[in-house]
Amino acid sequence: MNLGTDMGIDLGTATVLVHLRGKGIVLHEPSVVAIEQNSRQVLAVGEEARRMLGRTPGNIVATRPLREGVIADFDVAEVMLRHFIGKVSDRRRLLRPRVIVCIPAATTSVEKKAVVEAILRSGARDAFLIEEPRAAALGAGLDIFEPTGHMVIDIGGGTTDIAVLSLGETVISESVRVGGDKFDEAIARYIKKEYNLLIGERTAEALKIEVGTAFAGNLDAEMEIRGRDMVSGLPRSLYANSRHVLEAIQEPLEDITRCVRNVLEITPPELAGDIIDHGIILTGGGAMLNGLDKMLTHETGVNVYLADDPIACVALGTGKALEQLDKITHTLISPKRLA
Repeated sequence: MNLGTDMGIDLGTATVLVHLRGKGIVLHEPSVVAIEQNSRQVLAVGEEARRMLGRTPGNIVATRPLREGVIADFDVAEVMLRHFIGKVSDRRRLLRPRVIVCIPAATTSVEKKAVVEAILRSGARDAFLIEEPRAAALGAGLDIFEPTGHMVIDIGGGTTDIAVLSLGETVISESVRVGGDKFDEAIARYIKKEYNLLIGERTAEALKIEVGTAFAGNLDAEMEIRGRDMVSGLPRSLYANSRHVLEAIQEPLEDITRCVRNVLEITPPELAGDIIDHGIILTGGGAMLNGLDKMLTHETGVNVYLADDPIACVALGTGKALEQLDKITHTLISPKRLA
């Protein structure tokens, strides 16, 4: 069997990463699909479609088929997966790949079935699901198979997954449907309310990345943003700074902090001791918000560290899961276990 065809997919709300066994991460594209509304014809997928977000004529819609970590539009998600799998698969298509897909910890059985079905219909020979925090821990280089407690906070575009792991399995996990997208929405809402300026999601995201911070005094920067004045209806620009972003994202930050505290409160004492020794690892694209590690350390009293490559951790973890597939198959979610 050509092991090179096995692949791991980090099916994220904001981005899709594909790890090909033996080759590493071979695809990193936004999970966006551009569709012609009347005919439902797919015009573009991934990066090409993302460039159309907020800039399409009325008959073309650039849409994200995943919302808050789960499939919101099954047909479009299937088209997107088929496109990405086809893009990285052996062109001869003689071998259909085995695929491991990451899902948020709190995914329902109906949502799990939808993901498995979409993967199988996209051309996979076999489909397995792994919880995002477990994959993130593997990708961050933690030895989760030891009888030691490790804690991971994975902040994606749509969800934040928090888990305590030991002996290769999840001991406790919680998921809150707050992530990078909620930060962007909060920023756009704040600018609209405080300055009567309508900005798009790409501008809000740029503001978060460039000048955003989660910890007061950690960053003091500003950038010019452009949008539409709600009073005059005309284009207008203004300067927004780190303090504005910090004020805007307080609510989603509090939701994440509350969830982290909940998990720590119900962690068995022995594992809690291990977590105090090792600290908490922070992964996912949303984890790259400036000062987030400091803010969580301050709020929990436990050292929180950002992983070396937070965006790639989950995808790298699927690659490690593929290498140990025989060892961990019984702990993964498969079509048989969902039947």
